[in-house]
Amino acid sequence: MPAVSAPSSSRRDAIRNVAETLVLASAGGLGLGLTGFPAGYLSGAIFVVAAAALLGRPMDVPRFLQIAIYVLIGISLGAVVTPETLHGMASYPLSIAVLLAAMALVSVAGAAYLQVVHGWDKVAAYLGAAPGGMSQVLILAADLGADLRPIAIVQSLRVVIVAVGLPAGLAAAGFAGQATRPHVPLTMASLDELAILAVASSAAAYGALRLRFPGGLLFGAMFMSAFLHGTGLIHAGTPWWVANTAMVALGGVIGARFTNTPLRMLLRFLAAGIGSFAVAVAIAAIFAAGLISLVPLRIPEVMIAFAPGSVDAMMLLALALHLDPVYVGAHHVLRIFMVSLTMPLIARRVARKKNQSFRGASNASEPGIQ
Repeated sequence: MPAVSAPSSSRRDAIRNVAETLVLASAGGLGLGLTGFPAGYLSGAIFVVAAAALLGRPMDVPRFLQIAIYVLIGISLGAVVTPETLHGMASYPLSIAVLLAAMALVSVAGAAYLQVVHGWDKVAAYLGAAPGGMSQVLILAADLGADLRPIAIVQSLRVVIVAVGLPAGLAAAGFAGQATRPHVPLTMASLDELAILAVASSAAAYGALRLRFPGGLLFGAMFMSAFLHGTGLIHAGTPWWVANTAMVALGGVIGARFTNTPLRMLLRFLAAGIGSFAVAVAIAAIFAAGLISLVPLRIPEVMIAFAPGSVDAMMLLALALHLDPVYVGAHHVLRIFMVSLTMPLIARRVARKKNQSFRGASNASEPGIQ
């Protein structure tokens, strides 16, 4: 009965792939996290799952589980907000202005690097250098007919390098000490508060998602959780194991992005990914250093806020490194807004000029790369 057995076999394969991904993510996350490595639960999971994916294993985390992960991360981030954390918001306008200037220069310089050093055409270069918004960038790349593979690899490499390398760099510089969070015992009252927190935050996440807010699931849950905790309406915090579980699961999601990516193809675009990342980090570091010299901000918070990585990974790093999620979150929201609003305009304008200049010419043998 092939008509019946085929779907059943496909479901079994899908379940096995998900189970293998979660097991490997847990092994990597626990292996590095229990050593005390900063953000080790996230970094270890990314490294092991990405390695398995590059070796040909079908890594996968289903969408419904990703939704739960983002909501849990948002709740956990908002739970560390207190009325005191809101007092530093007076320094945000200058900091955000510096961030936007830095990201604009990152886009231009990164695109120039990919064009001059690696021979990418302008459309692929601008999309590959975009500082964040990977999903939007890939959708736009498909719409403009660019080759998705090099863009996806360069964008994914940046996410992994930032998520794994930045905590290690901060620790080596002595900026990532293992601060402790206040422990809130689980009582009947706290369970009631946690239930209210979960329902309210989930509703806010759904509303933000429907409004197409960038990172809506994560930020919707975070904003509601931050409001409830910052106003003192809720005092119960998420257990430590919830945050660590979310880190491991998100590591699996990020690592699984390399599924179906041949190792040879990764090596082919590795130099482009590392080089464009180095350009972005150098520019962000210069602007961040200038900001720190003007405003008394904590170095780790500024570095995470200015890091050109994915929103989910950067926000989880803020949680893992015990940084102010309000400060970090405000910067990443505006960074993604900037990318989402400007990148389609820039890429389409570049593509239009390219078509006008090369109309009638034969298509390149490899779209997106000269």
